[in-house]
Amino acid sequence: MSGDNFRDIRAFLEVARERSFTRAAAQLGVSKSALSHIIRALEARLGLRLLTRTTRSVSPTEAGERLIQKVAPRFAAITEELAAFEALRDKPAGTIRITASDFAANTILWPKLSKLLPKYPHLKIEVAIAPGLTDIVAERFDAGVRFGDQISKDMTAVRISPDIRMLIVGAPSYLKKRPSPKSPSHYRPRVHQHALLDTWRHVRLGTQEGKTKPAGAG
Repeated sequence: MSGDNFRDIRAFLEVARERSFTRAAAQLGVSKSALSHIIRALEARLGLRLLTRTTRSVSPTEAGERLIQKVAPRFAAITEELAAFEALRDKPAGTIRITASDFAANTILWPKLSKLLPKYPHLKIEVAIAPGLTDIVAERFDAGVRFGDQISKDMTAVRISPDIRMLIVGAPSYLKKRPSPKSPSHYRPRVHQHALLDTWRHVRLGTQEGKTKPAGAG
């Protein structure tokens, strides 16, 4: 069924409800003659007479009554759903999927989300923890949180935290045998991923102990 049929059936339902072309036309915001043309075109397409017209009244035929019984509840449901969507314009709701690193999720996202979510109970946040880069379009994420130098130039980026100071932590005996690192990635190929994660947790907690905490201590 074409889009015109949906429009025309709505017009028919309004005429049947008002029992008047004049009142129905006023409700729909069209002229009486235009409304009459719409109904005649609908009847011609269906090959059925839907309304009995006299100079004083308008009433549905048997076919018109059947159309009302079958279609009117569905139109009412659609109207209610559209009204519900309009109510959501000022009330955030739905699911937002975010991909983030463990560091970003714990230090940036969660402190903000823990304050936001109680205010909007209809909002659901899914955070996927991934150490590497993720194609947010292909993986159907709404947003991704990464360091600024990891974001592609064609992506829309918004700063959500101040600059983060990065530290390199290592045992003196290890660093003594190697040149001074110039960046956190200097030793990355030689260090196991879990060890790096534990070091990040150690730094994030701001502890000043001489030993790195065991896995899971953060």
